[in-house]
Amino acid sequence: MALAAAERGRGCLGALRRLQWNQMRIFVKWASTIGGHSIGKILIANRGEIACRVMRTAKKMGVKSVAVYSEADRNSMHVAMADEAYCIGPPPSQQSYLAMEKILQVAKVSAAQAIHPGYGFLSENTEFAELCKQQGIIFIGPPSSAIRDMGIKSTSKAIMSAAGVPVVEGYHGEDQSDECLKEHARRIGYPVMIKAVRGGGGKGMRIAHSEKEFLDQLESARREAKKSFNDDAMLIEKFVDNPRHVEVQVFGDQHGNAVYLFERDCSVQRRHQKIIEEAPGPGISPEVRRRLGEAAVKAAKAVNYVGAGTVEFIMDSQHNFYFMEMNTRLQVEHPVTEMITGTDLVEWQLRVAAGEKIPLTQEEILLQGHAFEARIYAEDPNNNFMPGAGPLLHLSTPPADRFTRIETGVRQGDEVSVHYDPMIAKLVVWAEDRQAALRRLRYSLHQYNIVGLSTNIDFLLSLSGHPQFEAGNVHTNFIPQHHDELFPTKKATPHEVMCQAALGLILKEKMLTDAFRDQSDDKFSPFASSTGRRINICYTRKLSLLDGENTVDVAVSYNQDGSYKMQIQDKTFQISGEILKEGDSLYLRSSVNGTVSKSKLVILDNTIYLFFPEGSAQIGLPVPKYLSAVSSGAEQSGAVAPMTGTVEKVFVKAGDKVQTGDPLMVMIAMKMEHTIRAPKAGVIKKVNFQEGAQANRHAPLVEFMDEEAESK
Repeated sequence: MALAAAERGRGCLGALRRLQWNQMRIFVKWASTIGGHSIGKILIANRGEIACRVMRTAKKMGVKSVAVYSEADRNSMHVAMADEAYCIGPPPSQQSYLAMEKILQVAKVSAAQAIHPGYGFLSENTEFAELCKQQGIIFIGPPSSAIRDMGIKSTSKAIMSAAGVPVVEGYHGEDQSDECLKEHARRIGYPVMIKAVRGGGGKGMRIAHSEKEFLDQLESARREAKKSFNDDAMLIEKFVDNPRHVEVQVFGDQHGNAVYLFERDCSVQRRHQKIIEEAPGPGISPEVRRRLGEAAVKAAKAVNYVGAGTVEFIMDSQHNFYFMEMNTRLQVEHPVTEMITGTDLVEWQLRVAAGEKIPLTQEEILLQGHAFEARIYAEDPNNNFMPGAGPLLHLSTPPADRFTRIETGVRQGDEVSVHYDPMIAKLVVWAEDRQAALRRLRYSLHQYNIVGLSTNIDFLLSLSGHPQFEAGNVHTNFIPQHHDELFPTKKATPHEVMCQAALGLILKEKMLTDAFRDQSDDKFSPFASSTGRRINICYTRKLSLLDGENTVDVAVSYNQDGSYKMQIQDKTFQISGEILKEGDSLYLRSSVNGTVSKSKLVILDNTIYLFFPEGSAQIGLPVPKYLSAVSSGAEQSGAVAPMTGTVEKVFVKAGDKVQTGDPLMVMIAMKMEHTIRAPKAGVIKKVNFQEGAQANRHAPLVEFMDEEAESK
């Protein structure tokens, strides 16, 4: 076994050396081509993780970076990292990150020679790319013609079909009437995908499974597309059941060259948005890989593409693939491609934008190893992945090294804003093969500890440990198909863990008391002890803890030797331990009936958090009844906001009668649309928020008349 491990280690190091050699060859080729067209200062027209990502490469290249920020991002990480930073408006993106003239004005004031748009916001905006060109500013991306041709899905499908790239059957015409779109859906055959003609990122996309739900889904997709892209034109295409989502990274330069850097599998999604990506695609043969890459290059050359782009395909169970769309920008998941090719795609972008050639030929681009990217979101997977917002009260991450990257734009103490995407970070890992990379991913996820808001970390652990995911049997319907296994019924927390939570609470109390006593004049007082020790007396106290909604009573007896006896129902546990401080973190080392373990301990906001190597636990402390009654009253009398957001549409008014499930409002939060539905049948008493107003989480949106008033 030791010899096998050594062989694996040598293989891993050998793969790393090959990747480093790939990088060295790139450096040598670039060093010979750098001329007088280098870019010395760039403006990043974005925020958060991608802005920080671009700045890191710019700093490495000796290029100065200029940040723009909204008032909500004044103290953000990307502002702190930049060489210069300029406020461009209030939090709503339409008044800040989508305000083209403001951003161009900052570029002029700061003397930035180029603008990197990141992804989202203005990255695929034809008008912005054209304005940059008109004003003599380099747009680090493709020409506006390529953005226009590939950004309008109906046009891109026609171009791809003419270029010989296979496409999915659909309607991409100019007649946008409800009846026309409905008729084409009927012709194509249900289920159909309704998609915004512009944009990407899963925005403005809905599936209609029948003619009965078509118009409702169409209206919802139009609203979201209008909000995201200021364009509500739609296309209809056949929905391929259980397809894989496979995309190819392509790169073009201004000299007519184009290459592919292999494929990524992004099949596992929720809300039509990717959640975990990997490269290369599992189970894809070298021959299919080559044909995918060549088709992607053909697509790029058909529009004279320059810079980084992604050609997206859907793939059926027989590995037949069809063009879906092209994202004319750097993708969120680009790090997995960098990890398997030893490249820096942002550096490629900057150099190609300055007029240099692609540094490697197709034959020189090497594929080595396997990489995963897990997107860590502020969301609640158990509540239909409802996005959230709030402060990152505690944030600790796995250490970054050659095998692990953490792409983020937030720090402990920062706030995930309601105004923008709820992604906290991207965890990227690499290893010599898929199984080794998957083990490293799960190990790193266990080390990612967040307190302050709901995240999808536990769900990512469940997903990455699913047998079908381990086997590489992935498709876009993976989460619904395996829902019961991915969302198992929550079991009661083991009594041993409840005891550890009680121990952590007691020891933390002792730490605080001892610290106070050390600073006071009563440090030698016999009455200041919090250990529970009494002369000739065995002291006992009762702790009430919350396991979900269930109260668990723990009877704690303080033993003379400093250990404890804890009783839960009819079970008794002997427990001892101590709190260790490592850096800024506290760890609980405990022994429960002789079993020793170590966990990270965080106690915040009436909750005890324990992070173990194999999982985590959240144990609550009961809130007094007079406080809990205040928060529950609103929920019983009407509909409350599930998250902080803006009221987009109001469907009801005072006096209206509604049935359970009827739509009351539409809210926009974290760039997503959410329909608020009636929790019960009744008569509307009052609507507390009008269109355009912002509501905080748990705010009462709509109040119902009480039953007595209704009967009168």
